[in-house]
Amino acid sequence: MKIQWLGHSCFKLVESTGTTIVTDPYGDVGYQMPLTRADAVTISHDHYDHNNLKAIEGNPPVFTQPGLYDIKGVRVTGVSSFHDDRKGAQRGKNTIFMFHMDGLDICHLGDVGHEITPALVESLMSCNVLLIPVGGTYTIDAELAKEYVDALMPEIVIPMHYKTKSLTLDIDRAEDFLRKFDENDVEISESDTVELDREDIDEQSTRVILLRRAKDRKKD
Repeated sequence: MKIQWLGHSCFKLVESTGTTIVTDPYGDVGYQMPLTRADAVTISHDHYDHNNLKAIEGNPPVFTQPGLYDIKGVRVTGVSSFHDDRKGAQRGKNTIFMFHMDGLDICHLGDVGHEITPALVESLMSCNVLLIPVGGTYTIDAELAKEYVDALMPEIVIPMHYKTKSLTLDIDRAEDFLRKFDENDVEISESDTVELDREDIDEQSTRVILLRRAKDRKKD
């Protein structure tokens, strides 16, 4: 399967069958979301930097709530969480989505804003690939993100929702998060895409991959 980072918290997940899911399409965050097609869209919460359905061509189904879904054989599971550490009193609810594609479980945490709980560990413990916010301010920061990684023990971690030169949101860069790992376990990619299959999964280690949005490669 392919995981392409389109920027901010938006990824295009493409199974080998061609089934494509887009997560959290964003509005104007200092750069524009590219027009793209998908068989389904997930939206973790209804904020402008995560709910820009105008950028998705066609009329695909949109998943926003906890529950079980199926899209062309891809199993999608929505898990309830909060956008803050006050049980949603400050920023509301957040839906975490798990995707089962090509034998892998990919977890997109959305804008989760609180420490990991035993209930989330139980729901997400099968995660192989973790797409995790690390920029703080509106989400968990680097320290809490590392606690999620330590609790879930995914084989692959891909940071999202962090500051780049193009991004106008007041959040932290990814470096604080990356420094919490052995440098041999961190890959700074010059691509916005990574291809994975079961053979790439080493259950004895965690690999962090920092993807680069194409238009940011010469800026950051």
